[in-house]
Amino acid sequence: MTFCIFSESKQLETYCLTIKTKTMAVLKVIEVLSNSEKSWEDATKKAVKEASKTVKNIRSVYVKDQSAIVNDGEVTEFRVNLKLTFEVK
Repeated sequence: MTFCIFSESKQLETYCLTIKTKTMAVLKVIEVLSNSEKSWEDATKKAVKEASKTVKNIRSVYVKDQSAIVNDGEVTEFRVNLKLTFEVK
C-alpha cells in the first residue's frame, strides 16, 4: 500500500511512503494419532513426518494427550493424540 503527500512549494515535491501490510493467514487444525515403541517424542515426530507427506505448511504441533500400552509390567507402546496446525494457501 502506498501513500503520497504532494507539496505546493517552489519545487513540486512528492513524498511517498510504502507500507507493507501483512495479510491474515488462514490456519486449519487437524487431530492426528500416532504410536511408537521408543517414546512419546518419537511418536510425535513420526506423526509430523507422516502428515507432512500430504499436508503442507505445517506450523505447529500440540500434544493433546499421551498414553501407553503395558504388557507384562513393561511399556510396549507409546501413543500420542496431536493437534497439527497448518496454513491453508
